[in-house]
Amino acid sequence: MGRYIALLRGINVGGKNKIAMPLLRQTFEEFGFTEVVTYINSGNVVFSSDCLDKTELIKQCEAAITSAFSLTVPVNVISASELAKTLKHAPDWWGEDKDIIHYAIFLIPPISMEEVFDAVGAIKPEYERIAHHKRVIYWSAPAKTFAKSRWSKIASSTVNNHVTIRNANTVNKLVKLSQ
Repeated sequence: MGRYIALLRGINVGGKNKIAMPLLRQTFEEFGFTEVVTYINSGNVVFSSDCLDKTELIKQCEAAITSAFSLTVPVNVISASELAKTLKHAPDWWGEDKDIIHYAIFLIPPISMEEVFDAVGAIKPEYERIAHHKRVIYWSAPAKTFAKSRWSKIASSTVNNHVTIRNANTVNKLVKLSQ
């Protein structure tokens, strides 16, 4: 039995793709997942499954959402151990300073890191910092100059539908919930 986190893209953002978390939890349980916990309203689902194939888990999660809510929502699934390793590989500057906005950008398969970097472009070092490990990009920008950073525009880039973003606090909480 594996422990996983499903990161749903674009749930409950700007009044679109509305899904109540209790209903999402119930849907995952009805589709055979166990120990299901949701966290905040942005589509974070921690669950256990006998299936160890992440590609298959993504398909199952997307099918559950389509079936229950008539929505097509991109999903990334990461194992609990992978998410914990993601935090261990985060750069020292990521997630600490409260005057800085810290995000983890999770790539949704099959997009590659190169495609994301090509679409968004080079960082503006005076406004932001970027590092990456495997399929996660660590991005930080001071709150005061956040809008001037290049990566703040990822939501309007061509790769927008192929990434899902969580702040450092959410990533830390998901690691704790998945233990």
